[in-house]
Amino acid sequence: MNNLFLPSNMNNDVTFINYGRMHEEDKPQIYSITDTIVEFLMKETKIMTQLFQEWIKLSTMLSNYPLSESYLSQWRWMNSLLSETVKEIVETKEENEFERIADKNNAAENSLEKQLTKEHLRILFLTWEFPPCIVGGLSRHVHGLTKSLAKKGHEIHVITTGSDTLPVLEKVDNVIVHRVHPLNVSEKDFLLWIGGLNIAIADKAAALLTDKSFDCIHSHDWLVGAAAVSLKKNLDLPLVTTIHATEYGRNNGIYTEMQRFIHGKERQLVEQSDRVVVCSNFMQEEVLKLFKPTVHKLATIPNGIDCEREKGQAINPFSAENDMDSDRKMIFSIGRMVKEKGFDTLIEAAAILKGLGANICFIIAGKGPMLEVYRRKVVEMQLTDTVRFIGFIDDDKRDALLELCEMAVFPSIYEPFGIVALEAMKAGKPTIVSNTGGLKGIVQHLETGLLIEPENSKNVAEQIMLLLENPEMAMEIGENGKKAIESQYNWKLAAAETVYLYNNILQNRKHHQ
Repeated sequence: MNNLFLPSNMNNDVTFINYGRMHEEDKPQIYSITDTIVEFLMKETKIMTQLFQEWIKLSTMLSNYPLSESYLSQWRWMNSLLSETVKEIVETKEENEFERIADKNNAAENSLEKQLTKEHLRILFLTWEFPPCIVGGLSRHVHGLTKSLAKKGHEIHVITTGSDTLPVLEKVDNVIVHRVHPLNVSEKDFLLWIGGLNIAIADKAAALLTDKSFDCIHSHDWLVGAAAVSLKKNLDLPLVTTIHATEYGRNNGIYTEMQRFIHGKERQLVEQSDRVVVCSNFMQEEVLKLFKPTVHKLATIPNGIDCEREKGQAINPFSAENDMDSDRKMIFSIGRMVKEKGFDTLIEAAAILKGLGANICFIIAGKGPMLEVYRRKVVEMQLTDTVRFIGFIDDDKRDALLELCEMAVFPSIYEPFGIVALEAMKAGKPTIVSNTGGLKGIVQHLETGLLIEPENSKNVAEQIMLLLENPEMAMEIGENGKKAIESQYNWKLAAAETVYLYNNILQNRKHHQ
């Protein structure tokens, strides 16, 4: 039996990070034991939940106070106690919950040929965000894909993060959504919080599998990787993982212990998955370079948008909320407020255009850790009459702003795909995007949109002026972009390709039995 706190198979995976007042060299990466806890959880859910709560108490204590010999003594004592308890449970209990689940899944696999002839599949999605909880494009991706799969008649279950204001179980667009709270819900350290979320996800999955059998697990990014890998191993289910972005790409390299930890978790998830899905050729090249999976393991399935969605209500973006004159031509952008989205470049371009006397204003929507930084920069550069960061907006307001804007600009430094660019093009607006990542594969320069050099504010200003001074060309580019998006990027196509992928995996498993 592996040591509960520092299992032998994870000795090489332990890293050190900074928690509060602790130094990096003082404290082992507690998140690293989450995989083991989840695996044990599948064997005895109730007891392991209680044991985990004791572990959380210890980890919280270590997070808030300097490490001392007394804490180490308590750590060793609890380590020994819990390890022996788990060992006794696993070795003496002849028939436990895990065995019953495994038997049920073995019976299901014995009739795999019959399952493969079924018209519809039952898929379990794992994701840390799902509407209305939206942090970035991952949430919109999972919603769009699962909605289209459910519309085709497949039974889709999503396990995701819950909140006090959302139901724990509901059906959204025929998708069955299960929301869970991390066992350490009040934990302020993100990695520890994610560790607790993975254990809650695995707990919910185990409960579902007592009376349901699934054809496949589909996980999204490293954030749910611990639960996904453990479920695959213990339930012998195929695992598909979509990699939306990488830690290396977001930071243009790996420099810190936390980045190395996340990079390692991404590698582990890629290695353990039966198939890995990426959204663009750019991401395919990145994943191949970083993790070196076999080529046949990768599948490129572009993101889509909901082409059937009705337009939002006509609202006036120049209200008291943003205090700008409605006679100005509006330039719209939206995205997560992080450095890789390039909003610094957009602010600098706004300063150039203001200096040229352009009668424009920038409305930029989204939330994230850099939001207040950008707002302060606008004030410092005396651009409050030209640029306004309005924070998070819902889809209806986004659509209304796209309807009213002159053009949309997305100056990302790193962008694996760029669903927001699709939304702008679908609205028929001329769209300017960075010549990088997945964006450069979406737009054909001067035909379906305009390409700009990343981090080049002068180039951004030039392309904006080109569209302002040539309204007929701008309108034609907008119309061409809309046609291209509707024909190439929609969730119906993405869902069809994803179902083909699922069936391909199931067929391969059948042939190897």
